[in-house]
Amino acid sequence: MEIRTDLALEAKELDTDNTEGIKLNYSTYNDIKISRMKIITDSASNRLKKEKGTYITIEMDAIDDDITHADDKIYAIANELENLLPQKGTILVAGIGNVNITADALGPKTIDDILATRHITEDIAKQIGLEDLRSVAAIAPGVLGQTGVESSELILSIVKRINPSAVIVVDALASRRLSRLGCTIQISDTGISPGAGVGNHRMPINEETMGIPVIGIGVPMVVDAVTLAADLLEPNDEQRADKLIEELTPSGNHMVVTPKNIDVLTMRSSRLTAMAINCALQRSLSKDDIIALTCNS
Repeated sequence: MEIRTDLALEAKELDTDNTEGIKLNYSTYNDIKISRMKIITDSASNRLKKEKGTYITIEMDAIDDDITHADDKIYAIANELENLLPQKGTILVAGIGNVNITADALGPKTIDDILATRHITEDIAKQIGLEDLRSVAAIAPGVLGQTGVESSELILSIVKRINPSAVIVVDALASRRLSRLGCTIQISDTGISPGAGVGNHRMPINEETMGIPVIGIGVPMVVDAVTLAADLLEPNDEQRADKLIEELTPSGNHMVVTPKNIDVLTMRSSRLTAMAINCALQRSLSKDDIIALTCNS
């Protein structure tokens, strides 16, 4: 039975006895647990089914409605993100997903709260006392079924036009455990494959396809139904596993599970993700300044 997860840390948990080709360390930021994993070799990449690169997993308690009380979470994410980004140049932030499907709306909703500054000229920035603003552009390209154009194609065309130094891509992910939904964030320097969490693989958005560094940020919002069932079974119960696979994939269709409060999780996660990105990019501004400058906060 295939266990599907977008989280590299969970892939490692399924491969507990083998550390070849992997570097993994842990730290804490107050009550927040941070795992930093680097996949170094091709064999480790094949074993975990993850691209070679760095994967940072930030695990926290439930996200509150009030973003003004989330300082520890914001700065824990922002610090890790800043370490992966070039220090200078325009940053393009892209929110991947379908805003009309709640469990897939993390990316577009995050873009709603990104502080876009590329249109602010140097003279205007000086006049309003924000001369240290970093140039940021933000885009929610929609999905292929809405636009007829791959998200990666739209993002690549913008990259070629505005020449950013890096791209940050935000997308909803799949976990193998319900307990990680909406309260775990993965940051990686390997980009993102849109739709991978629900088995609908599209052209990847990464350094190879974009020609510049691509940082992926994701929050798990769904669990594959078969994967969830596998976690609840005895390890060697193959007969029951086969029956469950048949029942959970009617006519070959894969099913995913979301919590009933997925709308709340998506809203809270998108606000937290946006604020962390803003704080990582605009170090000259305080969190309160950023809240005041973002229209949807």
